[in-house]
Amino acid sequence: MRLIIFGAPGAGKGTQAQLLSSRLGIPQVATGDILREAVKKGTELGRLAKQYMDRGELVPDEVVIGIVEERLKQPDCSKGFILDGFPRTIKQAEALDRILAKLGVKLDAVINLEVDEEEVVKRITNRRTCRNCGAVYHLIFNPPKNDEVCDKCGGPLYQRDDDKEETVRNRLRVYREQTQPLLKFYEERGLLKNVNGNLSIEEVFKEILSALGVA
Repeated sequence: MRLIIFGAPGAGKGTQAQLLSSRLGIPQVATGDILREAVKKGTELGRLAKQYMDRGELVPDEVVIGIVEERLKQPDCSKGFILDGFPRTIKQAEALDRILAKLGVKLDAVINLEVDEEEVVKRITNRRTCRNCGAVYHLIFNPPKNDEVCDKCGGPLYQRDDDKEETVRNRLRVYREQTQPLLKFYEERGLLKNVNGNLSIEEVFKEILSALGVA
């Protein structure tokens, strides 16, 4: 099965992609991970990506597309994959079409996790990270014994800049602007499956399996 999973920051894409990967026996292809892997391996495209990342710039479409293509040609993707974080734009979606045509395969479905904006803000702004060991807590869903101290190492907990409300709302705005056209793109092809992402992790997973027709 060849899938794309969409969802706003904090919608649970990574968690659901991991669950699907385990259930279906196909790899989760997360753009951030494969970019870092290409850099680590020192591939030609990885070296090119590193030049942009070192300058704190966005890696250009051409490089990202090339790295995704390299990853989808790997043997473990021959039976399917779950794309997480790609495509982000219509240009990338059209490039993905070309990659899949070269590989002689087609997408089976595009899963869109729909989560209320206020729910996303609640999920992300309540995250706290330990400055010493990097452990991550959630003040509502996975609270530490003390809101300011890490249970594991006793280090101080803090809120990352990425997790502050103003930043979260800005990320959501950018996501909406980028992703709305993509949802329409895939809806017109009959591939889009909207899933209620406000539910618990287990319930969302059940909804996804049902939408995919997987018992």
